[in-house]
Amino acid sequence: MIRSKLFVPGSRPELFEKAARSAADALSFDLEDAVALEKKVEARAAVSSFLRGQHGLTDKRMIVRVNTISSEFFDEDVKAIVGTGLDIINVPKTESRDDVISVVNAIARAESSCGLKSGTIGLLANIETPKGLRLAHEIAAAHSRVMGLQIGFKDMLSPWGIDSTDPVAQRVIRLKVRLAAAESGIAAYDGVFADVKQPDGFRAEAENARRMGLSGKSCIHPTQVPIANEVFTPSAEEIKQAERMLAAASEAAERGVAVFTLDGQMIDGPIIAEARAIMALAAKLGMARS
Repeated sequence: MIRSKLFVPGSRPELFEKAARSAADALSFDLEDAVALEKKVEARAAVSSFLRGQHGLTDKRMIVRVNTISSEFFDEDVKAIVGTGLDIINVPKTESRDDVISVVNAIARAESSCGLKSGTIGLLANIETPKGLRLAHEIAAAHSRVMGLQIGFKDMLSPWGIDSTDPVAQRVIRLKVRLAAAESGIAAYDGVFADVKQPDGFRAEAENARRMGLSGKSCIHPTQVPIANEVFTPSAEEIKQAERMLAAASEAAERGVAVFTLDGQMIDGPIIAEARAIMALAAKLGMARS
């Protein structure tokens, strides 16, 4: 469950503790875009040290966005962060199954050298290039370590003269990425909203992402975290309605009925599956009745 993922520049260790005290479900320490070239090694060491100190002390998901696979920093990034208690490695500009397998192999080598059980670290693949979007289904299905797809609007759209904040462009990308993720039974996550002084804009993007079936949104400032958490949390009314649907579905199943109506609405398999998903999330958040 990652409703909110707070980015933390790896070169700003003075922010690490504050981020850890935030309400974010996950912290994403960035070794890529947020770190200047001359600070890469220093940032890597700072993130590795902090993660080792936090291991077992927090229930937040710990994520590190490493440098691109083709960069000179990638291998050392992976070696430094595996074995620190890290949960997920976030891979920028993932474009193919081969990219995923290269990362998986690098993680496995690092796990082996640390004596870790293979498979404990997940992989969050960034879909932020035209090729990555075209092959998103292949990326999602490439390996069991892939736990989600992360959208990057600006990297995908801006180089080609497309407004990365355009709602229509965003909706198209969200739907494609969500369906690619759905094919492999994994989650999809929304990209960042850059203007931290426009909370209404952040909320609007988050609400559209939720309607598109995405599970959470990236945050670049702590003030965005509570909005993401609220938007991607089922409301009391949604939980109540899901409970009613599942109760009615159980009764219908006992009568051998697969499709029925509730409050004038036809209820069938896909709607029941959605109700189950709402209740599963509510249970994780401690909101469901026992």
